[in-house]
Amino acid sequence: MPRFIALYHAPQDVAARFATATPEQAQAGAQLWIEWFAQLGPSLIDPGAPLGNAKAINPSGTTDAATDIIGMTILQADNMDAALALVGEHHHLQWADSCSITILEEMAIPEVEAGLLG
Repeated sequence: MPRFIALYHAPQDVAARFATATPEQAQAGAQLWIEWFAQLGPSLIDPGAPLGNAKAINPSGTTDAATDIIGMTILQADNMDAALALVGEHHHLQWADSCSITILEEMAIPEVEAGLLG
């Protein structure tokens, strides 16, 4: 079954708001994730985690990288439409108007599929 990576986008002020959450707010937020994971059932491959401390590397070196990606999850679904349906009502989309979720399909590497690479 195809695998999909869900990337959670949010402005930095949303991330800052979570960093200053009270224990009760943090628990309520965690409960939303727990409930969503339970709804996914076998479609959930890896619940993922919050992301941060982004760096970019290029031939000139490494630098801090600005990003609005704050987390990820790995899902499996029959196709892209089914993967999009899994996240269509996600609570992340309620945090701020500029919050979004990008779904990326994991693509096969033909040479690996054919057993040509070690």
